[in-house]
Amino acid sequence: MKKPNVLLITSDQQHWDTIGAFNSEIHTPNLDRLVRQGTTFNRAYCPNPTCTPTRASIITGMYPSQHGAWTLGTKLMEDRHTVGEDFLAAGYQTALVGKAHFQPLSSTEEFPSLEAYPVLQDLEFWKNYKENFYGFNHVELARNHVNEAHVGQHYALWLEEKGCDNWRDYFLPPTGTMDRTQMYTWPIPEEFHYNTWIAERTNALLEQYQSNDESFFLWSSFFDPHPEYLVPEPWDSMYDPDQLTIPTMVPGEHDKNPPHFAKTQEDKPDFSDLAETGKGIHGYRSHNYYEYGHQPKLTDYDKKKLVGVYYGMVTMMDKYIGHILDKLDELGIADNTIVVFTTDHGHFFGQHGLQAKGGFHYEDLIKLPFIARYPGHIPAGQSSEAIQSLVDLAPTFLSFCDIGIPYAMTGVDQKKVWLGESGKARDHAICEFRHEPTTIHQKTYVDSRYKITVYYNQTYGEIFDLQEDPQELNNLWDDPATASLKSELLLKYVWAELGKESMPMPRVSGA
Repeated sequence: MKKPNVLLITSDQQHWDTIGAFNSEIHTPNLDRLVRQGTTFNRAYCPNPTCTPTRASIITGMYPSQHGAWTLGTKLMEDRHTVGEDFLAAGYQTALVGKAHFQPLSSTEEFPSLEAYPVLQDLEFWKNYKENFYGFNHVELARNHVNEAHVGQHYALWLEEKGCDNWRDYFLPPTGTMDRTQMYTWPIPEEFHYNTWIAERTNALLEQYQSNDESFFLWSSFFDPHPEYLVPEPWDSMYDPDQLTIPTMVPGEHDKNPPHFAKTQEDKPDFSDLAETGKGIHGYRSHNYYEYGHQPKLTDYDKKKLVGVYYGMVTMMDKYIGHILDKLDELGIADNTIVVFTTDHGHFFGQHGLQAKGGFHYEDLIKLPFIARYPGHIPAGQSSEAIQSLVDLAPTFLSFCDIGIPYAMTGVDQKKVWLGESGKARDHAICEFRHEPTTIHQKTYVDSRYKITVYYNQTYGEIFDLQEDPQELNNLWDDPATASLKSELLLKYVWAELGKESMPMPRVSGA
């Protein structure tokens, strides 16, 4: 019997509660289709709430502290073993279409980057690029979140092939001199949107693999709904902001939290004690004046409208995910293809007074939408509370395809859980965040009920009871009544750290 195919579909920075099957305020008919046809895992977590570290974990089956790409602006070194190499060795075709983000936007002599200027926009280079890229023997890449200046690579080549000769008009130039009054509506025609490109190129590869009777591991990597909040018509106005539930901060909720939580609500917070670089929004900085378009601070209207646009970005992406699912049906390979939909990390759109992302391990940021479908194998229409981590994807995919799991992978095999044969494969998840080399460095342990976050060289932290306090409003860290719980969770966290140590070499002899 032919081994199963694997199709991984990911979004970027999607809040866990943005699937229509579970949230009546948003429309996602194709993700809802996956919910009906597969199993939804309600307790899935990222290993890091930023792009590069988590994406590197997906393909290595290791935590960021192990594979080395520990924050944005770092690089997954080319010598790291990836799951694509295992699939290739087993006779599979491997491909990545869309966002990679395994390498930084800047290149140095010691650490060159293919995803950096000027090679990023060297279209001749990408037209002729045929190299194996982190275990993918075929890649079609881009680096954009809506109208960013980073447009180039295969997406720009496709735009030119489609006759969009003025494609540069839809993106900020590298100088950043374009008028940034553009808000909410991205004027790019839908036919030239990167959702269209990803779905079209994914489907072309599916047709190729089916025609050649080839097994495949294919990653379709969408860019939305990562900010900035821009989407073409009519998706930009399909949601009435006044009809949506807009999250807000609960007064006093940061009183028991570490100092940087409350500082995020100040106009000009002082994070000098943490040597905060202020690189974008990925550290702590102020979320009170989140800049958007030409505005230095969100208005009350913006805070509502951006949720509507964010939902519109999800719904538009859902349409093109549907095109891919339809192609599997059309080609008659859906029954032999494992499909997983998830995202790299979550998103804040007002929860706890925060916007986008940063060093805050609330469920909004580290919990994920996660659906697995494999007709006749993974139960349909089911939901599970079994904890998942994105580091588990690589070993689980290999297990389903009867390919040996490398000893160095520290993710766990979730195959029996996905098949409904076992209640759980892990009793906790670990999430890491490290924005600065020495100061901004935290880790979170979360189990079936509790969550604890510890900070390097700090005596403060967080403990939340997710059963009694699902909104995470009451930090129990300094509560005398929970001192024994704190000790227990700290010990469990240490055990978890010991348990995820990499063991690349098995013991083969007694001495």
